Amino acid sequence: MNQRSSRREAIGRVVGAGLGMASLARAQPVRSPAVVTAGSSQVPTWKTELRPLAPNVYAYVQGGGPGQLNQGVSNAGVIVGEDHVLVIDSLGAPIHAKNLIAAIRQAVPNKPIGRMVVTHHHGDHIWGLPFFPKMEIVSHEYCRKAMLDTPIPSPTWEKRDGWAEGGEERRIVPPTTVINDRTTYYYGTTEVQLITMVPSHTFGDIAIHLPEHKILFAGDIGFFYVAPFLNNGHCTKWMETCDRILAMDVQTIVPGHGPIGGKRELAEMSEYLGLFKAEAWKRYNAGLTPGQAAAAIELGKFDRWIGARDRLPMNAVRLYAEFRGTLNPAFDSEGVQRAADEMNAILAKR
Repeated sequence: MNQRSSRREAIGRVVGAGLGMASLARAQPVRSPAVVTAGSSQVPTWKTELRPLAPNVYAYVQGGGPGQLNQGVSNAGVIVGEDHVLVIDSLGAPIHAKNLIAAIRQAVPNKPIGRMVVTHHHGDHIWGLPFFPKMEIVSHEYCRKAMLDTPIPSPTWEKRDGWAEGGEERRIVPPTTVINDRTTYYYGTTEVQLITMVPSHTFGDIAIHLPEHKILFAGDIGFFYVAPFLNNGHCTKWMETCDRILAMDVQTIVPGHGPIGGKRELAEMSEYLGLFKAEAWKRYNAGLTPGQAAAAIELGKFDRWIGARDRLPMNAVRLYAEFRGTLNPAFDSEGVQRAADEMNAILAKR
């Protein structure tokens, strides 16, 4: 038996011993975890493209896959109306945003960009806004507040290959219109439903449903082959949102991260959340800290997903807050750092 195996088994024994006592005091969470299905969940490679999905409807997907730089690389959507273009999310860096704008100009050369829908407040979906023309920007009410509360790391971007030339303006461009429920636009004959789904990945998520074409732009409610972030989310509610989408008449789902997919991919992401929740619950009941839990949790087939191991401390901290009943919209940066330090210290000794 090697050292790593013996340490993993030792942690497992701690968990097992704690479960017997803890089960007397704590009830199971309201939502039962998903059943983990067989399969390797092999991660594909996908390319950057503006892909037509239906007449006047496009998905802009940024490339990724195993061994590629995927952190913070998100997707967007484009819907063409009679007199302007609606864009879904601005992406997260100057070069990303400019490449999206160039792709739109090439596909739709004679119509201005007139409206942006922001699916949520995270930087990889909003930092591209300064590079778009002035327009109406629509978001959930919470999203606008969270954007205004977002700290600006520096007034300009540092040079980074594929992200920024260096010196570009870095600022928050807040939404001009907020919604709290369903809102519908019509772009020609295309019905565009903005549906609030909160809390899920954040407390201000909007999904964009095109019922005629059975298309859903899910924002970061969807992570396909990329490990979900729980940094501002509510795991159990997010799984319930997945159930809600799976009950909809939808065939094509554009995730916030990963390749275009459908209900199978969304169900698998929900399965990931269910597995993580179940594994974290065992260790919470056993009295382990979030850092100890992160060091011990095994994700099975989902270990192949991009960022899976990196997000263990963050997701464990978030789930522990849910289990304690102390969950709020804010990101616990100090708690995540402590958990990451503890996890890394444990792993370094294996």
